[in-house]
Formats: sequence, C-alpha cells, structure tokens
Amino acid sequence: MSSPEPSPQEELPYRIVLRGSEAGTERVLARALSAELAHAIFKAAQSEYPQRRITLSRGDTTLADSGG
Repeated sequence: MSSPEPSPQEELPYRIVLRGSEAGTERVLARALSAELAHAIFKAAQSEYPQRRITLSRGDTTLADSGG
C-alpha cells in the first residue's frame, strides 16, 4: 500500500499574506517551496501593495513583516 500524497500546502511551506485593515482579515497572495522564492515574492508584494501590511511565514513562524 502506498502512502498518501502530501497536500499542496505541505509541499509549499512558505506563505505570503496580505493583511487587511480589520483584525483577522487576510488574503494568501502566494505559497512557495523555497525561502529564496518566498522572499522574492514578499518583496514583489511590498512593491505592489506599498501601503498594506504583508507577512511571510513558514508554519507558525513569521519570517518577515512589512508592518515593522
């Protein structure tokens, strides 16, 4: 019996999220496999949404936050 295939979220551990102005609102802009790609997407998102808060995380750990 073969093991089940990992879900797409397990395969792409990095998450770039656009945070809303209200607490708890968010939109996942992208997921990435590598840290290098995730950081590039994070920087591009900062350019695209300069007035918005964007976070880069892996699991429960926030790796970058445009809000400070």
